[in-house]
Amino acid sequence: MRTLRSLSKVMYLGMVRDKSAVFFMLLFPLMFLLLFGALFQSEGGTRVTVAQVGDVEVLDQLGDDQLGALDETLRIERAGDRDRALEDVRQGDVDAAIWEVDGEIELYVSASDPARSGTVNGIVNGLVQEANVAATGQEPTYRITAGQVEDESLKAIQFFTPGLLGWAVAMGASFMSALTLVAWRKKRLLRRLWLAPIGPGQVIGARVGVSLGLSMVQLAVFLGVAIIPFYGLRLTGNWWLSIPLIACGTLAFMAVGLVIGAWAKTEESANGALQITILPMAFLSGSFFPTDGMPGWLQTVSHVLPLKWLNEAMMSVLSRGGGWSDALPAMGVLLLFAAVLTAIAAKLFRWDSA
Repeated sequence: MRTLRSLSKVMYLGMVRDKSAVFFMLLFPLMFLLLFGALFQSEGGTRVTVAQVGDVEVLDQLGDDQLGALDETLRIERAGDRDRALEDVRQGDVDAAIWEVDGEIELYVSASDPARSGTVNGIVNGLVQEANVAATGQEPTYRITAGQVEDESLKAIQFFTPGLLGWAVAMGASFMSALTLVAWRKKRLLRRLWLAPIGPGQVIGARVGVSLGLSMVQLAVFLGVAIIPFYGLRLTGNWWLSIPLIACGTLAFMAVGLVIGAWAKTEESANGALQITILPMAFLSGSFFPTDGMPGWLQTVSHVLPLKWLNEAMMSVLSRGGGWSDALPAMGVLLLFAAVLTAIAAKLFRWDSA
């Protein structure tokens, strides 16, 4: 255990003293989360803004409870005159303009955004019909009973957090294992370890321990930032399943790094191989944008990538209320991937550069 602790300490200090490594493995992916979370935090919302000119009875008679219920979908702004309100609609500053003339409600929307125009029409028509029924003094013939199901859509922060976290883990685990292996081989440290009374299990155990520690720090930092009210990530009840998922993902990408580290002879070649492996994988696995719009054959390719399995499972347990049924298959695939690549790395492994 003393040897294991010593090796772990050496690897940890080597990592934290390399400022560029800390930046690219932790701060660089976090910068993407901060940027994308801020830029797209309102993406996907259906709230529309209506400029009201003068008195409009169906809007003015709404009580506080009704206004509160509409607040997430409708915001009413007062406008001074009709021309100004129509100009705001043309410029895209508001979604519609509304006023009332002799009991007739006039609603003007923009033709440039049919989705938001349809939302405005639907809301206002519903209010008008409700007012008409109330004016007759009769009970409505038909009623609607609404329920709620799990929302399969995702707000921006709910998509970016698991995706960018998966990318960060992939970079950290693979780069650390590959570059350490190459550097130690060039400096003949591997040869010294081979001759020293240290077993391979201790070296591997230290490497795994440090990599898992870094991944847990990445998980804590990403979630800690994403749940800040400004970003608004809402964790589901099974969010803690992200811990074993991240651990399995770390082992899988450590294996990627071991294969590249066993093959490469210099840090430059290892870095290049890692870049052309991890970055395209991140794009194909949905770390930066959804993969639904990709061609069918490309989606098929993405499903054999370990990062795709990690991202999908993380998104499920963090944002969609998924549980063991979503986490276990991904964990199994990641561990199988780690075992296969570790066996390949063992075949390619060299103690020195000769």
